[in-house]
Amino acid sequence: MNRSVRVLALVAVALALFSAVGCNKLRARDQLNKGVGAYKNAKYEEAIERFKNAVALDPTLTNARLYLATAYAQQYIPGADTPDNNRNAEQAIEEYQKVLQDDPKNINSVKGIAFLYLQMKKFDQAKEYYRKAVNIDPNDPESYYSVAVIDWTESYQPRMEARAKIGLGPNEPLKDKKVCEELRAANMDKVNEGKQMLEKALQLRPDYDDAMAYLNLLYREQADLECTDPAARAAALKTADEWVDKTMATKKAKAEKATPTGIITPEGDEK
Repeated sequence: MNRSVRVLALVAVALALFSAVGCNKLRARDQLNKGVGAYKNAKYEEAIERFKNAVALDPTLTNARLYLATAYAQQYIPGADTPDNNRNAEQAIEEYQKVLQDDPKNINSVKGIAFLYLQMKKFDQAKEYYRKAVNIDPNDPESYYSVAVIDWTESYQPRMEARAKIGLGPNEPLKDKKVCEELRAANMDKVNEGKQMLEKALQLRPDYDDAMAYLNLLYREQADLECTDPAARAAALKTADEWVDKTMATKKAKAEKATPTGIITPEGDEK
């Protein structure tokens, strides 16, 4: 008799726990839905609290954690170097990382972290996560493009600083052999990687005009680094100009395609 009572008591406890878990999941989804509503109305602080509640009620609710990370990221202002602002980015990254602990191939989290590091000008970390994004989804041209943008940024800025120090104008060839060798050693691998990444992006999206524009820029980087080889410099500049022409032609074709040729009436006739 006592054993039967104990069994019934255990069953009752189990049912109560199951009911509580189910209730928490429902409450979590309610908080998630309310948080999404607040987020869409740009009420980010309210949205953050709703998403935090949802995560606390149901830690397995991935969408709630993703929305929480996105809401923190939305609060981050690039270039505003204050503790509170930086904390928004750090909290967003923390939430994305928690998603990756359970789902290492969650592409939204990987790209979210990469983009935040890029905005924070933490280029090494940004490139690391964009490369992870490439490994997870090798058919996404935007991740290849993003790596290339970082490569160009890391090459362009120190090159222009070095040119300014020796008093060169923007279109003057770099003839200082020592400076040239230092820049080649630091930047040529980045330039080559960037070009390869953009070529891959264009294989996946042939009308990717932003990728074409950066190929132009990277060939100009290469041209300035070919300072001991005038023929190679001229060839790189020629290729850069060709990519300018391709970029403009692609943009023009896109604009023409997007422009309606006429207005279709409800009866189906064109005016």
